[in-house]
Amino acid sequence: MSNIVKIKPAKNKSAPVPQPLISRDCGPEGCEVDWLASRRIEAELDIEAFTRFSLEEGWGDGLPLIPPTESRVRTFLAENDRYPDEVIASLPPSNAECTVEKIAINAVMAGAPTASLELIIAAIATIADPDFELYGVNTTTAPVFPAFVVNGPVRDELGIPYGYGCFGGTATQAVAIGRAIRLIMRNVAGQVAGDTSQTTFGSPGRVSGIVVGEWEERSPWAPLAERRAGITGNAVTSFGAMGTMNILDTTSQKPENFLEMIGKSIAYPGNNCFSPAMPFGETMIAINPICAEILAKEMPNIEDVQECLWRYASIPGDWLQELHREQLEAQGRIREDGRIYQTPEPKDLIVFVAGGLGGLHTTALHTFGSSLSQTRAIASPIPAGEAQAAE
Repeated sequence: MSNIVKIKPAKNKSAPVPQPLISRDCGPEGCEVDWLASRRIEAELDIEAFTRFSLEEGWGDGLPLIPPTESRVRTFLAENDRYPDEVIASLPPSNAECTVEKIAINAVMAGAPTASLELIIAAIATIADPDFELYGVNTTTAPVFPAFVVNGPVRDELGIPYGYGCFGGTATQAVAIGRAIRLIMRNVAGQVAGDTSQTTFGSPGRVSGIVVGEWEERSPWAPLAERRAGITGNAVTSFGAMGTMNILDTTSQKPENFLEMIGKSIAYPGNNCFSPAMPFGETMIAINPICAEILAKEMPNIEDVQECLWRYASIPGDWLQELHREQLEAQGRIREDGRIYQTPEPKDLIVFVAGGLGGLHTTALHTFGSSLSQTRAIASPIPAGEAQAAE
């Protein structure tokens, strides 16, 4: 083994524990003391007029927006259990404080359901972790954006898709939830293409994001959040994604043959994992249930799947131009076997089960590079009376 930089294993981090939540809002009619701190602006309530106005003001993403009236924002908060002024994180590049109120405002504009607040909060917490490197994700020349994989019963409660069309094209609330997070990146974090973000081409994912579930019930392995962070139940994992890549294999019959096709497909020279500018990288791989079932017959341990994938997800050093090869060689990236591997270790290939049952497809998400995926529990509100009794 060469002296390459190792990615910090997520298992060394302690799993966050959801805290009891108590009602923090006085309802749509407000309180004697006004909890809402945001500046009020007069605007047309007609959706078309408000959308035009939002684009002029720099709040919009090009799609129609729901006006975040005081009544709508208060209703969103009243149906949840958070103080509006609670700070969830500071988000770069603006480093502005992302409060629950700011989340609610953007969620209302995106049309996200009120029940999605805790998922959005957990998602924001994952990308605010220093190891996720949100500054780079938001400002780079790459088309990267945070993608999220959801575990637990909340998938069905919120309609987070994990079967047919889960990465896009199926009509679910996940689209609005993903869009709410994207609006937060624009309106709180301050990500603006050509200004604070130097993204060369951008991506459709920078509008709607990706919020997908894991099909735990059809997975032969433990859920992703449990494997990564020891979290059972509701959780979300973030990944700095460069888009999606489809891999089709209608020919292979043996498990290793499928993994060879997947591994060789994701390891193309121009992805960021092979750039001298990036010392390491992860890759996220969604395997559909049919393929997962075939693999598990010979590989009941997910670590064996990752190991096999990792061996094939590599390229020979002499594929690259001399200058590229010299730079990677200087970084210790070329192994003793003369190959360059997609990720430092097999564990950095993040595998989960999702997708429809119509064919043997796999979806891969390539990394920006310096962004490390994060997993957090999603808090579950409990009635205020029960919380107070437990104190």
